[in-house]
Amino acid sequence: MKYLLDFILMLPLLIVFCIESFVKLFIPKKKKSVAGELVLITGAGHGIGRLTAYEFAKLNTKLVLWDINKNGIEETAAKCRELGAQAYPFVVDCSKKDEIYSAAKKVKEEVGNVSILINNAGVVYTSDLFATQDAQIEKTFEVNVLAHFWTTKAFLPEMMKNNHGHIVTVASAAGHTVVPFLLAYCSSKFAAVGFHRALTDELAALGRSGVKTSCLCPNFINTGFIKNPSTNLGPTLEPEEVVEHLMHGILTEKKMIFVPSAIGFLMVLERMFPERFLAVLKHRINVKFDAVIGYKDK
Repeated sequence: MKYLLDFILMLPLLIVFCIESFVKLFIPKKKKSVAGELVLITGAGHGIGRLTAYEFAKLNTKLVLWDINKNGIEETAAKCRELGAQAYPFVVDCSKKDEIYSAAKKVKEEVGNVSILINNAGVVYTSDLFATQDAQIEKTFEVNVLAHFWTTKAFLPEMMKNNHGHIVTVASAAGHTVVPFLLAYCSSKFAAVGFHRALTDELAALGRSGVKTSCLCPNFINTGFIKNPSTNLGPTLEPEEVVEHLMHGILTEKKMIFVPSAIGFLMVLERMFPERFLAVLKHRINVKFDAVIGYKDK
């Protein structure tokens, strides 16, 4: 009875906040300035990371670029310099904690304190549980999740000290709903989304409202990591489109960035509708891609 009474008393607040959220949908949010910020992007040697670096380079920021690929990261840095930004490339294997901490120390000593951290590095293996090697499962979690802990532990203290900064988690729609033959990837992205949400609440509990958080959750992107992807949700996303949404989300301090935005609506439906209906819905969405199947039906 007490809980019912509490809910009734909070109902007016729920109505007011729902109306407020609806109205805000039609009011463009002002973009913040990032001029002079030191931005660190992991996985910046190609794809989303590289294009995000280019966009920040146009906004008068200083860039620290990490990637395991030396040629890729140097190409990104060179282009960023052409765009007028200072760019510092570092070869870093984000699956190795000690390497992350060592590189972070070097960044602080040689470049300065990072104020925008974009955890973008990621790996994916398209295979069922039995065809995914143990080492691949471990690497998926090391890069897609654990690296976020190590980079954030390295750079967040200074942000908290100044009550100013931004932590960006590049996750996936697969961090909210599951897809067969991406078991390790989906699991790691669920963890990445959980990391973002828990970190957001922890910063609020510690009174650090000036340190912002954002999480990018796109559908399939045409970056070559997943071969021949298709879905009835629409065509495979181009990296440029995703980065446009990511930059807008960061600059307007949006917490959850779904690309396309319809994915957010589908996430709500998944929590409301019966399991059997969801099975029919997933069949209609019809997600497909090339995958290695290790299980053999005898």
